[in-house]
Amino acid sequence: MTEETKIPELWQWAEYFCPWCYIAAVRLRKIMPEFEGRVRLRERAFPLEVYGSGAPIRQDIISEIWLAALQEPAAEFEAFPDRGWPSSTMPAFEAAWIARQQSAALGHEVDFQIRKAFFADGRNIGRRDVIVEIAQECDLDMGHFLRLFETQEVEFAVLEEGKLGKEQYRVRGVPTIMASDGTKFRHPIAYADILEGKVYSVGKLPCCGETCYELTRDIFEQTIQRAEEGQYPHPVKQEHNLNRENPN
Repeated sequence: MTEETKIPELWQWAEYFCPWCYIAAVRLRKIMPEFEGRVRLRERAFPLEVYGSGAPIRQDIISEIWLAALQEPAAEFEAFPDRGWPSSTMPAFEAAWIARQQSAALGHEVDFQIRKAFFADGRNIGRRDVIVEIAQECDLDMGHFLRLFETQEVEFAVLEEGKLGKEQYRVRGVPTIMASDGTKFRHPIAYADILEGKVYSVGKLPCCGETCYELTRDIFEQTIQRAEEGQYPHPVKQEHNLNRENPN
């Protein structure tokens, strides 16, 4: 067993049009470098249009983003301009999956930049040409990216990962964060309930400011603790894999 396989994994199941997933990603991105070499964060696909409540509804998201913005000042939000609305986020999931085949660092970067492109820049992440632009901006190997982006194998891999989350790990909503044994943690977020495009209830606010980062940091610490106590086995790679062409 290599040193790399001994590092415990923390899984984040998420959707790209979810504002709660975005603020969770902002916090994870801030804390993750502190745990480099001790915890491996892994973003996992959970397309709601297939395994959840459906494709993104503009009014529902607009009703939620102000509350998400209040909870995480470091997350950039802008009013959505009239650039079209994504009818699907599958192209975004496919791009992030391909980026992870190139490197874990690129996978993290593409995942985050897609979220930022949607919420901070109002870009239509349902358009494949927009996703290609984001991939270029993140300095991916575009030959490898474009070759896979046009294949059904990548779509299949994304759907298989979502199915794994729903059926084996009982993911029911996003964001869901867990250790690789399926032990779920809770993001310090006050979620909203939406009815007919309007917020009708909000959970208790669990934190404010730096306290939210402390609680996010604690999720990483708990993951390490469980691994040290031998409470769960090291994860087995379960995702579908496509061989990358050698860019050289």
